[in-house]
Amino acid sequence: MSSWTFITNHGAVLALIGKHGQITVREIAAELGITERSVMRIIKDLQTEGYILKERQGRANRYQVNAQATLRRQETRDIVVSELLQVLTREK
Repeated sequence: MSSWTFITNHGAVLALIGKHGQITVREIAAELGITERSVMRIIKDLQTEGYILKERQGRANRYQVNAQATLRRQETRDIVVSELLQVLTREK
């Protein structure tokens, strides 16, 4: 069986931040099974594109999702991040 998934690491990081606003880079890395450096790179990408906002609180960074940002692909630009997060963070 191949190892690809429908949700990229970028999508998974965004979903975790959306669900747990106080989550740390270390916790995200542990949850997804990727390195902290990879998480930091993804967070920087998401921040650069306006999907998340970073706020420094003491020694920690806190992240907030920009729920009104639209998805990047031409075919999905009418979908806002909050709609995607509703699906990705839905309780089972």
